[in-house]
Amino acid sequence: MDIIRIGSKVIDGKKVHKLIDRAFALRSAGLSQQEVAASLGTERSFISRLEGLGEIRRGEQIALIGFPILNKEEIEAVARAEGVDFVFLLGEEERWRFIEEKSGLQLFNEIMALIAKAKTYPNIIFLGSDMRIPLMEALLDTRVVGIELGTSPLSEDIYVDPEKIRRIIGNLS
Repeated sequence: MDIIRIGSKVIDGKKVHKLIDRAFALRSAGLSQQEVAASLGTERSFISRLEGLGEIRRGEQIALIGFPILNKEEIEAVARAEGVDFVFLLGEEERWRFIEEKSGLQLFNEIMALIAKAKTYPNIIFLGSDMRIPLMEALLDTRVVGIELGTSPLSEDIYVDPEKIRRIIGNLS
């Protein structure tokens, strides 16, 4: 049990965490702050304050897609910390495995599924070669912020400045 004593009060920390998790689940499911407050027996202002305490950023959804990325884990960590909704980054080796380990039909279907998923995001940050950025802009009916990693064809992993990615995400918010 997660029991906390504050003066003469004894508080069940697990109960508080469950309540907060429930509030966020209901809000994510589309209920209004007022509806969630009524469901949990609290005030709407409390639900608003909870959201404010945990807010990372405001704005539309963002996807981050790119390859071949040298510091993939670092860029993924920045994206998570900034609340990016979808991240698909590959290093050069992963990119070749992605291609070579599938039949032509499997590869085609996976690429089509990725394009369909990307089209659901109003903002896409795309890290790629000079040739691939215009292709992504043409394929997607959404705002594409292209970051050119070099001249096509890229054959080795490219370092991406994490602070540049953080600034771009901030500007999209």
